[in-house]
Amino acid sequence: MRLILSALLYAALGSVANPAVAGPAAGPAAGIARAIELREGDMKKLVFHAEPKEVSDAEFTDPEGGSHRLADYAGQVVLVNFWATWCAPCRKEMPTLEALQEALGGEDFRVLTIATGRNTPAAIDRFFAEAGVDDLPVLLDPGSTLAREMAVFGLPATVLLDREGREIARLTGDADWASDSALAVLGAMVGVEDMPR
Repeated sequence: MRLILSALLYAALGSVANPAVAGPAAGPAAGIARAIELREGDMKKLVFHAEPKEVSDAEFTDPEGGSHRLADYAGQVVLVNFWATWCAPCRKEMPTLEALQEALGGEDFRVLTIATGRNTPAAIDRFFAEAGVDDLPVLLDPGSTLAREMAVFGLPATVLLDREGREIARLTGDADWASDSALAVLGAMVGVEDMPR
């Protein structure tokens, strides 16, 4: 409740101090306040932090051996989903993550799906094929180092990063990321008012 009040107060003060910046372009605090307001259904499980949290600098990879860090995506709003091939809720959720990427993905927003633990490339390919997913990145955290340093204790787990690469919200468990509420919440974070339905 304190976070909601703080975000709303910050957005209101910004509007009074400079009416020209009121509305969706009023900055990160206004986007967070709007996102909190728009949460319905599964998105009620998306918990916004009172203060942004620094994230791990642990390396994760891709099947070609490329090296990545969360800091590589600074400048974008990023939804990071930790999952595994053996995780039934992950299978249910993955197509909705792809739908979210298709609806909102671009220069300002990206969905990263990071398979944590022992997930062979063949098992990941089979998982994506069975889930009908072909437009999400295959990223790997084989030793679960990133997941452990990000305090991921169960799967699926999804963290929302702001443009500075800090964690601002987290959702534990699966969710329908293609829902109207998810599109509205993440659209508010990116600064897109009318999301395609």
